[in-house]
Amino acid sequence: MSVKNFNIKGLSNEEVILSRRTHGENSIHLKEENHFLKAILKFVKDPMVLLLLFASTIYFISGELVNGFFLASSIVLISLISSYQNARSRNALAKLKEFTKPNCKVIRNGKTIEIKTEELVIGDSLLIEEGTSISADGTIIHSNDFSVNEAILTGESMSVTKDKSGTDNLVFQGTTVASGLAIATITAIGNETKLGKIGKSLEAITEEKTPLELQIGNFVKKMAIIGALVFGIVWVLNYFHSYNILDSLLKALTLAMSILPEEIPIAFTTFMALGAWRMMKEGIIVKQMKTVETLGSATVICIDKTGTITENTMSLAKVFALKSEKITDLETELNDDEKELISLSMWASEPMPFDPMEVAVHEAYSKFIKKDERSHFKMVHEYPLSGKPPMMTHIFGGKSGNRIIAAKGGAEAIMSMAKLSAKEKEQILATISSLSIEGYRVLAVGEAIFEGKNYPKTQQEFQLDFKGLLAFYDPPKKDIHLVLQHFYKAGISVKIITGDNAETTSSVAKQIGFIGYENSISGDDLMKLSDAEFKMKVAEINLFTRMFPEAKLLIINALKATGEIVAMTGDGVNDGPALKAAHIGIAMGKKGTEIAKQAASLILINDDLDKMVNAISMGRKIYANLKKAIQFIISIHIPIILTVFIPLALGWVYPNIFSPIHIIFLELIMGPTCSIVYENEPIEKNTMLQKPRLFTSTFFNWKELSTSIIQGLMITVGTLFLYQYAIYLGLTEATIRTMVFVVLVTANIFLTLVNRSFYYSIFTTLAYKNNLVSVIIGITIAITGLLLYVEPLTNFFGFEHLSISQLSMSIGIGFLAVIWYELVKLYKRVSTS
Repeated sequence: MSVKNFNIKGLSNEEVILSRRTHGENSIHLKEENHFLKAILKFVKDPMVLLLLFASTIYFISGELVNGFFLASSIVLISLISSYQNARSRNALAKLKEFTKPNCKVIRNGKTIEIKTEELVIGDSLLIEEGTSISADGTIIHSNDFSVNEAILTGESMSVTKDKSGTDNLVFQGTTVASGLAIATITAIGNETKLGKIGKSLEAITEEKTPLELQIGNFVKKMAIIGALVFGIVWVLNYFHSYNILDSLLKALTLAMSILPEEIPIAFTTFMALGAWRMMKEGIIVKQMKTVETLGSATVICIDKTGTITENTMSLAKVFALKSEKITDLETELNDDEKELISLSMWASEPMPFDPMEVAVHEAYSKFIKKDERSHFKMVHEYPLSGKPPMMTHIFGGKSGNRIIAAKGGAEAIMSMAKLSAKEKEQILATISSLSIEGYRVLAVGEAIFEGKNYPKTQQEFQLDFKGLLAFYDPPKKDIHLVLQHFYKAGISVKIITGDNAETTSSVAKQIGFIGYENSISGDDLMKLSDAEFKMKVAEINLFTRMFPEAKLLIINALKATGEIVAMTGDGVNDGPALKAAHIGIAMGKKGTEIAKQAASLILINDDLDKMVNAISMGRKIYANLKKAIQFIISIHIPIILTVFIPLALGWVYPNIFSPIHIIFLELIMGPTCSIVYENEPIEKNTMLQKPRLFTSTFFNWKELSTSIIQGLMITVGTLFLYQYAIYLGLTEATIRTMVFVVLVTANIFLTLVNRSFYYSIFTTLAYKNNLVSVIIGITIAITGLLLYVEPLTNFFGFEHLSISQLSMSIGIGFLAVIWYELVKLYKRVSTS
């Protein structure tokens, strides 16, 4: 038996090229989405666009062609801005999807290599092992205790056993390996696979909207309904003032446009998609948009020990052979009993190891065993990892008819199947305790003697000869203690859930400054508790040892039931259910199985837990910036709405100070401000020192909404004060319109600056690194200057050149109407210091 490829050569490079040329690539081609048509349909259904079309049509009918053309061109400009934002979001999501595509292993030119699934061709020898997703259809040519979960095709959750000699010797794309290992010759790829042929059903799958997305949609719908009602009222009022149906329609449309907050959905989509893209550049793949929304709310993170807080660079450091009755360091000379122990541990490992401990065992075998017997034996039966604590057993047959039955796993499991004296048990337990306290991970090894081929149904039915213990060392990751401190400072509790024993885990936990390393509970002890006791223990204890899939899942559900927002890391097949159940399932990109990656909503590309700190930090930042954008939109809409409505409702001298062209210009200023400036804002320095926000809290809660309303009302007070004062001075309608417009633009600029933080002063936020702030504000000021002082534009908008005193008064009132909030922020800082 060849250890590397089971004597299978696979395709040559030339055969791969020929096969790809003949049969194509391994990708399922679904119906191409027509983004242009989709954008047109969305554009036509946009309420703001419909209002603009209606208004421009009225202008054309009334003979005001210039105004009509201006609004028509505004429609084009809005569509370009919207299309640009949608394209950014779509491209970001497309790149994310590209990164989540799995790789696969094939044997080519006699060597096992890893390739992208798209590069798989017909005739390839695909190597599939426990935890992987099968990349194409094929026929099994070699297998070891191989079973597959085909629920994606059949709906049946139970795994199906398969081998090359059975009637069911086919594997299918999209299914997952439940146990064992197999090599299959690829017979169908892409659209020709069984999954590809039913791929049409995938086109009907639509992404479910998140709670926040639904709330935003409902809010916009309600504002649209309010806008429609106010539109009707204002139309009637204007009509009875002028008895001009077209003029009254235009004035009513002006108010309707000012009420509709169409920037909010665009801001939400942009923030979430670009946020996910920014995370990917940091090494964090977000598979589901809702994860971005949930990240900032995480209150507890459940982590594994091996590979998460440790390096996952297992080295076999010490051995204990029961016959020798001593612990031996592998740096010294080994006796025959210790060599036999290492040899048996190798036979109990996978022939092609991918688990770090099994890799270490194979390396030790190559180093200490002079005669390599691996090519003279063939695996004839395999019992996959199972039991509590887990163990595995392999049966190998030699060419001369001799047989090896080797088992390894948790010491309790191997000991329960062996005949041991009281003294031997005491000695083994003392050795385990001694090694575990030093931080070693301990596995036991046993051997069975069995005649015949009717192997027991379960490995636990074997009678084992207890051979000894293996002690592996996996050092804690560098700076992992700093990662934990970041979680603690952010108000996030950390729990370790591991299959390792209490002593080893506690030792490592103590080294890294883990809170709660003193108290632990095992999976078996946890399962004996009542529901109420279970929830209490899960809340109190942070260290869970000797865990198994059922217990992991129950812990996650218990935490969720007590109101926690749970993040969980995982990499194995057995982690799948718990990863799926967690609010934020986190799979490891390097050592994670495909099943874990499929179940998770987020993947850490380099398996670095510190990236999870970055992810939570970024999640909080995205939510905070979106909240700022939404609050800005609400605040600036209020003065526009009331400036249009109040003079009309109260019968002021100039009841219709603004027309649709003024409103649409203000909308064009606000849109870029919120969706570009705030999306690019850096994280505030106190963000990761705050407690996680409640997941049910949104920007629509009263505290935040009231802040926006009060800010909007203060701008309204300033605007209407100037309105009345200008009337008192006897200024013309054009001059008053210009001054009111300048107040609103000034307030827009300073509100952008003030709302960059609802805690820190404007002097602090001016130092934030966001080049778009100066760019957007500069463009706004430049365009406003052109409108005020370039004659054709001034006349078109019905403005008047302002004197220095009039301009200063307008800018001053706009500034004061916003800057007062700095006093509120000062009070917040003083009261919390």
